[in-house]
Amino acid sequence: MRRRAWLTLGAVVLGSGGVVTYAMAGQPAGPEARPKRPVKVYDLALTGASSGRRELPRTDTAQFSLLGVTWTGGARRLAGTAQVRTRSVATGEWSAWHDLELDVDPLDRPGPKVRGASEPVWVGPSDGVQVQVAHRDGTTAALPKGLEVNLVDPGVVTAAETRTGAEPAGFVLDPSPGATDSGSAEPTDPAGEPTDTASASPPDTVTAEPTDTVSAPPADTTPAATGTASTSPASPTTSPTTTAAPTPTAPPSTAPAPPIRSRADWGADESISPEAPEYNNDVKAVFVHHTDGANDYTCDQTPSIIRSIYAYHVQVSGWKDLGYNFLVDKCGTLYEGRKGGVDLPVFGAHTYGWNRESAAVAVIGDHTRTTASSAALTSIARLAAWKLGQYGADPAGTVQLTAGATQKNLFGKSFTAGSLYTFDRISGHRDGFNTECPGGLLYDQLPTVRTLAAGPVQGLKVTSVAGGASLSGSAYYTRGAVTVNWSATTPGSLISRFELLADGKVAATASGTAASASATLAPGSHTVAVRAVHQSGRTATTAALTVVADTTLPAFTTAPKLSLRSGSVSTTAVPVTLGWKATDDKALRSVQLLSPTAATFGPTVTTSSRTAKPGAATTWSMRATDYAGNARTVASSFTPVILQENSAVRSGSWTTRSSTSYLGGKSYSSGSKGASLTWTFTGRSVSWVVSRATTSGQAYVYVDGTKAATVDLKSAGTLYRQAIWNKTWTAGAKHTIKIVVVGTSGRPTITTDGLVYLK
Repeated sequence: MRRRAWLTLGAVVLGSGGVVTYAMAGQPAGPEARPKRPVKVYDLALTGASSGRRELPRTDTAQFSLLGVTWTGGARRLAGTAQVRTRSVATGEWSAWHDLELDVDPLDRPGPKVRGASEPVWVGPSDGVQVQVAHRDGTTAALPKGLEVNLVDPGVVTAAETRTGAEPAGFVLDPSPGATDSGSAEPTDPAGEPTDTASASPPDTVTAEPTDTVSAPPADTTPAATGTASTSPASPTTSPTTTAAPTPTAPPSTAPAPPIRSRADWGADESISPEAPEYNNDVKAVFVHHTDGANDYTCDQTPSIIRSIYAYHVQVSGWKDLGYNFLVDKCGTLYEGRKGGVDLPVFGAHTYGWNRESAAVAVIGDHTRTTASSAALTSIARLAAWKLGQYGADPAGTVQLTAGATQKNLFGKSFTAGSLYTFDRISGHRDGFNTECPGGLLYDQLPTVRTLAAGPVQGLKVTSVAGGASLSGSAYYTRGAVTVNWSATTPGSLISRFELLADGKVAATASGTAASASATLAPGSHTVAVRAVHQSGRTATTAALTVVADTTLPAFTTAPKLSLRSGSVSTTAVPVTLGWKATDDKALRSVQLLSPTAATFGPTVTTSSRTAKPGAATTWSMRATDYAGNARTVASSFTPVILQENSAVRSGSWTTRSSTSYLGGKSYSSGSKGASLTWTFTGRSVSWVVSRATTSGQAYVYVDGTKAATVDLKSAGTLYRQAIWNKTWTAGAKHTIKIVVVGTSGRPTITTDGLVYLK
């Protein structure tokens, strides 16, 4: 029963001289006070001098957050436009005009309490409204009687809302007027329940007047949000005049049930909807809707939005319950809609002509110009997979539904009552009825929803291989342990598990939200892949990778060795060449010099120019590492020795020269042809050290009595302590080096600093 419960009354004088009574809202409660208050519905009549136009000027009101326009006669169509604008509680600013969706489903045998209605629109906390209704073609033909705007204040009902703090911020309506639809008001039988057979409109017999309908507040013991919706009820709540139909048994599903928040969680006042739920035989399809209204709501406002839609459907439109079976917000939270058990085929009021074989979920918001969030799409997919899975249906498949009404859909396709028509198992409202719902952008996302619901997992790929494995060419190498990392575009909540395959067999299993798995492989070459198992059982597998498990250490076929080279010699550094050769039976990665200095070389490098300190034994340590991580370290020790010029056996004329530029501060110089110096040592490499200038001459070099080279000491500039000639043997032994002056014409003189050898 509707009862008047006006707050402080005020009046606005219209241009025609009439007076509209309105409700005045007090100051909103501050963040320190959030007492519970019931849901309220305010009904304000629209007036006008012309039969083809009705309006409500800017009017101060009690606080509300959702509104719609209704009229007398549940089957009467309003062939015109209805525009509304509201004033935000938070900012005091008026919104742009917003077109209400009027092209809603026709009604069959409407009872006296059922009203024609636009789609409701969530506007957020508001305290002012302006409305104008006119024929679309501008004619003055009569509009439906009893036109009024209905304002819904969702109140503060749940325990969670009392802890929220300040009132939610207001929201501005879509600034661009344009008809959108979000789940049309459905045809209703005499008991206030939408049905699927249209009939002629009854005479307009009810005249609405401005009233205030207040629903009884839920008891303070209303449970807080639990995240669990009601399932099969033991005995449905019935009105005294209603005989409850038997409650069916919930069948198991091929897909897991998603988390669904209950009617208690959004604060449903069950006293306004006492009739028992009605059940279908099964669920053959799931229709997707949107609710219209602002998209910038916060997800903690979702219970308020659902309560408002519930009040609009039941207390304004005269339905027995909320029309949708389920609702989902942009955060992906699913809510139970119409009562009767989320796991049962509850007969809903959502898609005219098709309610008898389907269920529906409405996305909160307007998706005419905005896509639905990924979280919402994921939850729709999970819900549809579960509900359809209860009856063995493939969410990606099609089904034939029996039309319950003769009509056309948005695309102009005609349906005849009693005939069969093919639908996608997951369809949009517009597929079954002539409506823009669920909005063009959400409708375009339905193929994605079907794929998410049915599988297989999309976008599966290996992102890296770790756990000690390294890539060389097209293969990974490891000592046995391997960790494979992957990614997928399908959300983990829709994935049953991941499997790490080695040679086609499961080597490790991970949860659907995991992104890596590890295994230990036996020595040898293997194929490794990742298989994703969708909750439907469908699988997707990555391309196989080659992973080689290798435990064999690299080998040094040539241990580190030094040989003297050309360059400048000092008492602290002698130029040397470090040489080695390392191999691996699979793939050599690198060779490192560990001491006396550190350096890293590629797998094909076998020499490096270094310097060594003379007069001291130095250990040269090297490590060879393969791509599997196996490593071998070897070391060799060498001592460079400087033999001064005065340690040589002299023959012929030699002159001693002194300079700090010479090794030891002195050198020998001779221009006498045939003059010689001879050194004897035991070692495996030797360098002759000289000073060079533009006037330097030539010398013969004899090794163990055999002429080995003719060396020209001439250079473009003056150079001291230059290792100019080198000789290396495979092993250390006793050797004799003899230097003989050639006596070159015009530049006969040579200057020697001594000899360097390695032992």
